[in-house]
Amino acid sequence: MPPSPTAESFRVSDSAARRLREILDEQPTGTDDEPALRVSVLAGGCNGFQYKFALDPATMPDDIVITAGDARVLVDPASMDLLAGAELDFNDSLMGAHFTVRNPNAASSCGCGTSFSVE
Repeated sequence: MPPSPTAESFRVSDSAARRLREILDEQPTGTDDEPALRVSVLAGGCNGFQYKFALDPATMPDDIVITAGDARVLVDPASMDLLAGAELDFNDSLMGAHFTVRNPNAASSCGCGTSFSVE
C-alpha cells in the first residue's frame, strides 16, 4: 500500500503564498476563522481532470493542511493523490495573472493549464 499523502507531498511557491496573502488581506474581516485556499481536482475539463481553486472557511477533518507563508492551503485526500509531488504557483504575465499547478503526474494538459490527464 502506498504511503498516505502528507502536506509535504504538495508544495506552495513563494509567489503563490504572497498572492494568497494579498487575496486574504482583501477579504472582509469577521469573527470567523480566516479562510484558506482550497485546491481540488475534479473530473472534467478538456483533458479529463481540472483544477479548482476557492477560498474556503471550513477545514474538513480529513483535509491536508499546507502552510503557505502565514496562510493555509487545503487539499482533500482524493485530490492529493493526483497532486503528490506537484507545486502550486502564481503566474503574473501579459496573458493574465492566475494560480497554476506544476504537476509531474500530468501526462498532458490544456493550453490554459487548468485541466490535465494522467496515464
